[in-house]
Amino acid sequence: MKIDKADNGDRTRGQIRGRHIDAQARAEIQELLGERPRRRDLLIEYLHLIQDRYLQLAAPHLVALAAEMKLSVTEVYETATFYHHFDVVRDNGGAPQLVVRVCTSLSCEMFGGGKLLEKLRTRFNGEVKLQAVPCVGRCHEAPVAVVGTNPLATATAESVTAAVAARAIR
Repeated sequence: MKIDKADNGDRTRGQIRGRHIDAQARAEIQELLGERPRRRDLLIEYLHLIQDRYLQLAAPHLVALAAEMKLSVTEVYETATFYHHFDVVRDNGGAPQLVVRVCTSLSCEMFGGGKLLEKLRTRFNGEVKLQAVPCVGRCHEAPVAVVGTNPLATATAESVTAAVAARAIR
């Protein structure tokens, strides 16, 4: 535990540096994890649990997860932001927006991923959150779009629009 100095210059025990843990977020994380073990190798699985439940990874949940797993907030945050399928947001500011990810790796670009992304920007005009992502690991199905967590092989503007309209996100 890191120790902060008090205003009078004395060292005060028990004051944790950094973000404070939100009690509600901690209770939600504890309820979500239940009796599951708090092992480092399960971090990504637990990030998926949070993403699936709340459709985003809000900062208060990441801080609570870090505390629950006895990891640094930095480690949890860096893991969450490394993967394209997690939507990291600063706070629980409101309902998450539907996210459509379009792969822009070399394979997807060669099969029209960039053009697909531009068509979707015009078509949705801010109604959904569009993200260009570097790879979704489905090069043989290029171009690929992911609506929520639902990957669409050989995606077209029409197939993505239909999936968004049907809320086919999983």
